Amino acid sequence: MLLIAQNLVKTHSEKYLLNDVSFNVEEKDKIGIIGKNGCGKSTLLKILSGTIDSEKGEVNLIGNIRLSYLPQDIEMDEEMSAINWVMKDANIKNCEYLEHDAKAMLTKLEIFDYDKKIKYLSGGEKKKVAIANTLVKPSEILILDEPTNHLDSDIISWLEKYLAKYQGAIIMVTHDRYFLERVTNKMMELENGAITTYEANYSLYLEMKEEALKQAESQNKKIESFLRKEYEWIKRGALARTTKDRRRVKNYEELTSREKVVEKKLVLESANTRLGKKTIELINVSKGYDTLLFKDFSLNLDLNDRIGVIGKNGSGKSTLLKIILNKVTPDNGEVIIGQTVKIGYFSQNSEPLDDSMKAIDYIKNISEIIKTKKGTITASQMLENFLFDNPYIPIGKLSGGEKRRLYLLGILMEAPNVLLLDEPTNDLDITTLTILEDYLQNFQGAIITVSHDRYFLDKIASRVFVLKDDNIFHQYLGGYTDYLEASKEEEELISKKNITKDIKPLKQKTNKITFLEKKELEGIEDVISSLEEKMKEIENKISETTNDYKLISELYKEKDIIEKEIQEKMDRWEYLSNKNGA
Repeated sequence: MLLIAQNLVKTHSEKYLLNDVSFNVEEKDKIGIIGKNGCGKSTLLKILSGTIDSEKGEVNLIGNIRLSYLPQDIEMDEEMSAINWVMKDANIKNCEYLEHDAKAMLTKLEIFDYDKKIKYLSGGEKKKVAIANTLVKPSEILILDEPTNHLDSDIISWLEKYLAKYQGAIIMVTHDRYFLERVTNKMMELENGAITTYEANYSLYLEMKEEALKQAESQNKKIESFLRKEYEWIKRGALARTTKDRRRVKNYEELTSREKVVEKKLVLESANTRLGKKTIELINVSKGYDTLLFKDFSLNLDLNDRIGVIGKNGSGKSTLLKIILNKVTPDNGEVIIGQTVKIGYFSQNSEPLDDSMKAIDYIKNISEIIKTKKGTITASQMLENFLFDNPYIPIGKLSGGEKRRLYLLGILMEAPNVLLLDEPTNDLDITTLTILEDYLQNFQGAIITVSHDRYFLDKIASRVFVLKDDNIFHQYLGGYTDYLEASKEEEELISKKNITKDIKPLKQKTNKITFLEKKELEGIEDVISSLEEKMKEIENKISETTNDYKLISELYKEKDIIEKEIQEKMDRWEYLSNKNGA
């Protein structure tokens, strides 16, 4: 055991962020903490790292355990060099490390100018320097708050592999669902001041959560049936008895006050604003500053296009959006905007909001209603759909993620028919991202999004433009994963072309089935039947198990193993059958 958190309590604006929260962190735990914006995730990490104190309870590190903390918002000395920032904790007790280690970490994160001052670095480069400072310190626990924000996809992939191999424990908050899937082995969901722990990565957590909600919904139906009977009994009176059974009255009162554990289904309808045939056209657009960013980019935006833009930090992706917006002038080429085009632009850095203004007033100042195909939606309904339970809350009391969510909602309330989104997933919680993705999939218009979020691009994009080292945008159909697969095929083709053609072909092996393979084929169907029976038994156990998340997790893992075995046996059966008939 590395860390013990006991009875943690923390409030904000008369709301419990943490209400008597306790948990342990074991060796090699890789924990993903999830929850809505403003629920207290970052606050919990700050308490665990010792940055702030809880109002009650305590956090204890066992023995000489060391931890390293990456905050979400990093205050950096702008006059320091990259290497000096990474080395700033090197002489602190238990944090000894060498300049060689710091430079090696910066190199892995693609920061090659070690002496460049912080003030001259881009947002993504600053994040890389902060990550290098966190990872280079000797530690048994890493605490990471949104580590993928502002990073390009290649660096996220590198960080993902690094953390998957990390020998210590990790506690992190991230909205990157592929990152959670591939790094974590435990999920902790923070909701209403309480934590629910799932022994699972992200996909298994979703299965377990769905099962828990089904069970909760079933339990609610039983409670409702019981409440009806109790209500009739209380209303009727005690009949022959002079007083009611106090135990039953108390039980009824407890049940009627119990909050149902059924998640609200949220629907966001797209505003209905007409978009003509002429949308946005870019003709041979080029742009550079000290060096060339990109050249000869042409695009004819279709009415319902879903375009993702991918590239390294500082490569010019945000500049491309600003050129479309006429905020930046291209060096060469032309941008033509159709007369009916109404652009909604969600910038990487949200516009500052008036902290004294109420959330409802901020939205109403933009629009009190939006028109959709199904009718109209009011400002308060949109706020509710976008997870703002209290529309009258002052903006100053919102978390950073909640402010960004409000800013995004304000843009959608403008009823645009073309959306330009620059890193829209930064600082948004997973629930909000799911709602946003549903909205964008039903959006009546075109979308161009710059994003490092691989999961988001897979769900939204129908084609992606990748800005490569040759300063040219290369087009790929599909989302991020489709691009990766196509790119891999390109590399394999290039590799094959470079192989010498004079290699003698290998002698082909006989394709006749052997005696042992024939015996294997005769018994393989029985093996598959046996595995399928085991699968049914496990599925029955899962449906019968309630509240024991550890057991459910083990059953799902066993189910995955058997599924793989069945698939392997089926593939083997097909191979042997074909060979037998040859």
